[in-house]
Amino acid sequence: MSNSHSQTQTKTRVDEPRMYNVVFYNDDVTTMEFVVYVLRRVFFCSVEMATQLMLDVHHKGSAVVGTYSYDIALSKSSKATQMASDEGFPLRVSVVQAPDLPF
Repeated sequence: MSNSHSQTQTKTRVDEPRMYNVVFYNDDVTTMEFVVYVLRRVFFCSVEMATQLMLDVHHKGSAVVGTYSYDIALSKSSKATQMASDEGFPLRVSVVQAPDLPF
């Protein structure tokens, strides 16, 4: 009688979920202070980071304010848009697929 054991190894490949950028766009109505407030409240930025992102939006026209899985990006975008709407600001926020990182 033979006691040989054959084992089959199965490798499971787990793909990382696609990531999405949340982008803020500049406008002539939304105050800089409000943008900083939203960045701190919704995106949990430090004062310094929120201020730098706000300045990027102001000077460059738009800025990526965070990169998340799709559901989280959509949730944060919706929250920021709702906060702006509640305060009468036309802040425009979008969710766009982030470029794939080379590995």
